[in-house]
Amino acid sequence: MTAQREHRVEKYFVIATAGHVDHGKSALVKALTGTDPDRLPEEKARKITIDLGFAELNLTAPNGQTIHAGIIDVPGHEDFVRNMIAGVGSIDLALFVVAADDGWMRQTEEHLQILMYLGVKRAVVALAKSDLGRIDSVTDGIRNQMRETVFARSSIVPTSVRTAEGIENLKSAIALELAAMHPQRDFGKPRLFIDRAFTLRGIGTVVTGTLSGGSIRRSQDVVVQPGEISARVRSIQNHGRGIEIAQPGMRTAINLPDLSIGENGMQRGDLITAPGLGSPRATVDVLLERSSRLKRNSPAARPIKNGSFIQVHIGTGRIAAKITLLDKSALEVGQSAIARLKFDSPVVAFVGDRFVVRDSPEQNTIAGGTVLDPNADLANFRSVSQIQFLRARATAPHDIDVCVRSEIALRGFVLRKALLNESPFSDGEISEALERLQCAGEIVLCSEMVTDRKAWQQLRERAISLIDEAHKGNPERAGLHLNELRSTLGIQESNVFEALIADLCVKDFVRKGSAIARISHRPLLPAELQAVERKIRESLSHKPFDPPPRREIETNRHAQQVLRFLTETGDLSEIGSDVVLLRENFERMKHEVADFIAQNGPATVSELRKALESSRRIMVPFLEKLDRDGVTRRMGDKRCLR
Repeated sequence: MTAQREHRVEKYFVIATAGHVDHGKSALVKALTGTDPDRLPEEKARKITIDLGFAELNLTAPNGQTIHAGIIDVPGHEDFVRNMIAGVGSIDLALFVVAADDGWMRQTEEHLQILMYLGVKRAVVALAKSDLGRIDSVTDGIRNQMRETVFARSSIVPTSVRTAEGIENLKSAIALELAAMHPQRDFGKPRLFIDRAFTLRGIGTVVTGTLSGGSIRRSQDVVVQPGEISARVRSIQNHGRGIEIAQPGMRTAINLPDLSIGENGMQRGDLITAPGLGSPRATVDVLLERSSRLKRNSPAARPIKNGSFIQVHIGTGRIAAKITLLDKSALEVGQSAIARLKFDSPVVAFVGDRFVVRDSPEQNTIAGGTVLDPNADLANFRSVSQIQFLRARATAPHDIDVCVRSEIALRGFVLRKALLNESPFSDGEISEALERLQCAGEIVLCSEMVTDRKAWQQLRERAISLIDEAHKGNPERAGLHLNELRSTLGIQESNVFEALIADLCVKDFVRKGSAIARISHRPLLPAELQAVERKIRESLSHKPFDPPPRREIETNRHAQQVLRFLTETGDLSEIGSDVVLLRENFERMKHEVADFIAQNGPATVSELRKALESSRRIMVPFLEKLDRDGVTRRMGDKRCLR
């Protein structure tokens, strides 16, 4: 049953050609698919590929499964390497094309290095023009060039477009390779880097690209970055066929009729994504890597000096940037280093995104890299915490546990729903990683907050110490006021403070109104204040319904302490700014007011004042409080019971 279900699942992949100019990449694509990928008049006239071309290749795997592949045909000429890089950023398989009459050439090597920088791990080699002979010697040369790379075991298939020999063998080799691969993951974060944008009459703006990270549906709301422009998808196509939903790994065309293209609109390099998935940033911290394959005497091998200006190819875009190396004055061939990129214009990047670096004149590919921190703080590049964070993440930028652990250690407190939003990890994967790290005792999950266990423990211990000091210094108080605790701890984020209070109150502590205290704490007046308390109680009890004003009772600091104590313990009711009643007297007044109205009907302030032997100074704020508490209701100048 499982085998049958797997047999029915269709797989979608993207292939890109690679290789030197005039080695027959476009002709081979046409032989494989029946589609000529060269679409521009200039390409026809010059007989070279200048820009990206696209074709569809449907294959059958050895188990009978259908495989859908989009082929991106890239330029091989050195003048158009920037276009080549725009086509290979989201591919699954490289199709190297090496002509039998030339063998491995300069652009073949540069393309290989670009693919390795971008993390492509699988390839098939088409030995083109095999009808010209030299198959064995050129094959040996290719093997020698690839022997220490991830492509060392790639199939090499002799082909000839002129005689059609080897074309079916090449299809079989591609099908075998793709059948062994997993389709691109859907982790709920769709991104489509635009490689073409054009307008069709009666339809409007259409953009194309390779979809990755998640699916996009017809009528879905999307955002165009870095301009943060909102749009809605009218329709979606895959190789000319209308579809309701595009999946990761699909060549996708999206109709966004309300948007324009060109210099002030959408263009190659822009990103289509879902709302809330990242904000444009001009500063990104990265791990830079230089291939050891660069020839020492070539311009591409010159040291990359600290402060250099370069061109960064990320997604399908190309942006000028300045490099600041963390701890080196220059980056040599075969070396890697943590660096900061300051872009001329902002980009939306994810943790783990790979990119290619070319020199400023765009003549040489000089490095590649991986995004470590897409939300780099302008001021903190060389802070101890940022250096520790970047070095930790540089060890394994695609390991979710490393990314989660390092993010929490750097930020201190992170909202669970915002953790690694700009990353290639799904919400479920992040939750699983959090559970693993919590079980290992490395982090604390408290409400919606996530924090490092050591940092959280230190914060808890400091809060507990402050509460205990408050109990010792002011034993008459119900507890430490929450605002005072938050201010002393210096916590700016309200959700962090609320999470802390919730954690403390799980055990040993209790929230009492606007204060927090140990459960075991019982407010107690010091011996020297107990006489003051007796005097205040006597004063408030002499005329229980018409006590003296608060200002006459609260004559000094000790009296203020006692009044606060009686209020916090509930023994005193604050009726107004200058009116306080003992709790038992307040309750007696309330009952007598209710009894009077019940027996005599609605009553005025004057009638109630006389009945209770009180005063207007007391009765007016007292009745207003009863109104607020829902005991009475005012009707004109009278009160009735609710």
